[in-house]
Amino acid sequence: MGDERVGDTSRSKTAKRPTAARDPQTSGEPARAAHPFRLSLATQVGAVLLALTVLILAVGPFFYRIDPNALDYNAILTSPSPRHILGTDALGRDLAARLLAGGRNSLLIGLWTMVATGIAGTLLGLISGASRRLDPYVMRFLDVMMAFPPLLLALVILAVLGNSAVNVVIALSFTYTPRTARIVRGEALVVRDLDYVEAARAIGASPGRIILRHLLPGLLPPLIVQQTFLFAYAILGEAGLSFVGVGIQPPSASWGNILGEARAIFQQAPWLVVFPGFAVALTVLSLNLLGDGLSDLFNPRRQTGAAARP
Repeated sequence: MGDERVGDTSRSKTAKRPTAARDPQTSGEPARAAHPFRLSLATQVGAVLLALTVLILAVGPFFYRIDPNALDYNAILTSPSPRHILGTDALGRDLAARLLAGGRNSLLIGLWTMVATGIAGTLLGLISGASRRLDPYVMRFLDVMMAFPPLLLALVILAVLGNSAVNVVIALSFTYTPRTARIVRGEALVVRDLDYVEAARAIGASPGRIILRHLLPGLLPPLIVQQTFLFAYAILGEAGLSFVGVGIQPPSASWGNILGEARAIFQQAPWLVVFPGFAVALTVLSLNLLGDGLSDLFNPRRQTGAAARP
């Protein structure tokens, strides 16, 4: 009897003994998801590369004061040298100065294409996603547009409108709008059936108020990610159009027409292909890295997984 009483008492003390909470900071364990919104290394690299590219294109002409269209027949196809740091082209024009001027044109066309596509694609996507009556007609129109290869459709538009920077923006915007519209529509179909949207509809909110106050804010994260990638597509599209001679026309420079002018002489002057090709590749790579990082950042599954990851 006495032994049993002692055993019961020891077991009750053991059962009632509190378990100390383990603090990751004091126990030496790594903190779990201390920074769920921290950008990955690749995203940071992409943001830094893009910022450096924009900075060089913006302030470069103030330090490198050479006219990109100045002809120097005594320095035709000169390799990189202290006088011409990236060499010259077939007309003696300084390649570094033309890359700076062409980069500004290429990025501006990409930027305006991104803005125009974002506005048009968002409007079409919201109309299609919010209106069950108009949805089939809008989607069939977008399907017809997406049936054509993007650059081929842009070539046809430029053949009709003519070659200019504004027309290049119009052609690329018309070509890439269906991408944005379909993404916005898909997100709108999800958001429109959420409880807070149904509640707003039940209390008599107008369709315009529902779209602007409830649907649109929920669509911004995927829209921002899509437009980041579309910025890269637009730069590549402009380069392709200018490469074949229907985009930015000489003597105005763009990365695409610099590459196009070097087609026949790239074996004799490889720097005319290497440097502009590297500029296009680096800019597109930085935008893709940034877009991937923003996609992870705005993805709720990624944030939940980071918070639950041991």
